[in-house]
Amino acid sequence: MSDSIEIISWNVNGIRAIANKESLKWIDERHPDILCLQEIKALEEQIPDNLFEKPYLERHINSAEKKGYSGTATFSTLQSQNVSYCKDIDIMNEGRIIETHFDDIVLFNVYFPNGQKDEDRLNYKMEFYDRFLDHCEALREEGKSIIICGDVNTAHREIDLKNPKANSKTSGFLPIERAWIDKLLDHGYIDTFRYVNGDEADRYSWWSYRFSARVKNVGWRIDYFFISEDLAENLEDAFILDHIEGSDHCPVGIKIAL
Repeated sequence: MSDSIEIISWNVNGIRAIANKESLKWIDERHPDILCLQEIKALEEQIPDNLFEKPYLERHINSAEKKGYSGTATFSTLQSQNVSYCKDIDIMNEGRIIETHFDDIVLFNVYFPNGQKDEDRLNYKMEFYDRFLDHCEALREEGKSIIICGDVNTAHREIDLKNPKANSKTSGFLPIERAWIDKLLDHGYIDTFRYVNGDEADRYSWWSYRFSARVKNVGWRIDYFFISEDLAENLEDAFILDHIEGSDHCPVGIKIAL
């Protein structure tokens, strides 16, 4: 691979709902090289074929065992050598990971668990985080470079959500969850949005459907692109497409030379 490519990630909160609203038609104007979707809530055969016109060389769908829940999809113009759904990390078969190998670069499209339901679910989220990082580190030891995108379900710092104090005891902004992102960065991964944009405030990727949160921009930045630090000099841009509607999340993306 050479030249720069654009990768976009979006938690669509239901791919069939998005199709009904025609909320992916912008893909035909933007033409991202790789599109990673989370929370598709559909089996492969339920995915509409009118999402967009753009032809992608590859389409990988990892649906949850439970119908209408979770799930991920990766569309790529690039030829991959290997694809895995990481069942040893996603042990509940919730369709949370698509791992795609492009030469020496491994792209992860991940819908990380939400810990708000109860303590068991929070514990599962933290275990998932740790299993995932161990897996990435093993790949790096093999000489691979890593790109991670998706809904991480945690805001890292106070700047990453509108009301940090009010949410300090809410899953998604708990000290243990935030500490895992610290750990990820300490292991040599880069939060691409912050790397490119610094401490730009009021930039979010998720808003509650309640209380007109999106109109008021009362949001959280919980969708990310992380890259292993060996790719830092390849990174050309990192952005949030907060004008694109259709989900309670908006798309995020990077431009990177590979």
